[in-house]
Amino acid sequence: MVRIIGIDPGLRNTGWGVIAQDGTRLSYVADGTLHSDAGKPLAERLLELHAQLIDVIREYQPDEAAVEETFVNTDARATLKLGQARGALMLAPAILKLPVAEYAPNTVKKAVVGAGHAEKDQVKHMVRLLLPKAMMRTADSTDALAVAICHAHYRGSQKLADVLARS
Repeated sequence: MVRIIGIDPGLRNTGWGVIAQDGTRLSYVADGTLHSDAGKPLAERLLELHAQLIDVIREYQPDEAAVEETFVNTDARATLKLGQARGALMLAPAILKLPVAEYAPNTVKKAVVGAGHAEKDQVKHMVRLLLPKAMMRTADSTDALAVAICHAHYRGSQKLADVLARS
């Protein structure tokens, strides 16, 4: 059995979700949202998110991590800050020696719903079907569970690709 933590990065709110994979069977473990104080300097906010994620990883002991890639929009400053938050969040599992996979938002949607341009409600519905016991406490944690589900679907093919790349 493998435990996977999915991470949906955000500077204000970062969703996380932990699932267990036993063969093709997926089960819900936990989910939640990390928060940073918008009144603090950027560096302190990044540290808050990083420290909170370290605590979550230590509590739930996942074996692997999956992070959603940054969605680039027209606001370059917002995209840059999101990228910085994502980097601080990716360091947490890396420091704790977990492999970290990255997935584009459309890849996550396609893995969970079957369509890369699915709506948030469709993703939530499929997460509920795949993980019937999931709490899905916030939209961010629901997205993080979707990232974890995506990784569960792709992790075998990623390992094969890694092996082939090394040979």
